Amino acid sequence: MDWASLAGLLLALAGILFGQVIEGGRIDSLLQPAAFLIVTVGTMGAVLLQSGSRNVLRGAAMLRWVFRQPEDGSANISRDLVTWSNTARREGLLSLERHLGAVKDPFTEKGLRMIIDGIHPYKIREILDVDVSTFERRERQAVKIWEAAGGYAPTIGILGAVLGLIQVMENLSDPSRLGSGIAVAFVATVYGVGLANLVFLPIANKLKSIVTDEVRRREMLTDVFCSVANGDNVRIVEERMLAYK
Repeated sequence: MDWASLAGLLLALAGILFGQVIEGGRIDSLLQPAAFLIVTVGTMGAVLLQSGSRNVLRGAAMLRWVFRQPEDGSANISRDLVTWSNTARREGLLSLERHLGAVKDPFTEKGLRMIIDGIHPYKIREILDVDVSTFERRERQAVKIWEAAGGYAPTIGILGAVLGLIQVMENLSDPSRLGSGIAVAFVATVYGVGLANLVFLPIANKLKSIVTDEVRRREMLTDVFCSVANGDNVRIVEERMLAYK
């Protein structure tokens, strides 16, 4: 669990709520279901229209990484790569096949399989570079839904404010309904700006950082696989890995 992310979200919300209380307001005055519905559903609709269902579903699935980041197996994979390099130099590339069953990561398995099959290092790099580029493009397209939500939410909040003011203007003769209309108008703006700057945009930036780390890991693996296929010294393999840290 990434407790810093959870603490950051709670701290941001607490700051707003306590600020409301200090100013003499009531917390329940910020609870406006109509305003929340306008902002959230409107933003979701705009994002879905822009990004398509596949990117939206993928981006939503990536949300768990904000609070529970993917397992970092850098130490294990570095140790395995050194072992594979030693084995390949002493016993030949085909000897790596006995290590293949223990590999869980599809990208690592793909690279190791190509080494075992005797594919030229140039071809290995070419194939894996395309794989990395495709992965990065797909993941960044999914992350963009959170950036898009951060862009649309404030505008949808303003739209909710206008709708609230329309309700106020239509009920000037009924003072009992003026308060709710004004509340929806202002709270919708709060929801739009708050969700964009406290939730959507921070999530987008956090996910972009995670994707960047994974791309760097795959680029490192690509370099090392080519080095192992070339039969380079283990020291060279270790130096290649250190260059990415």
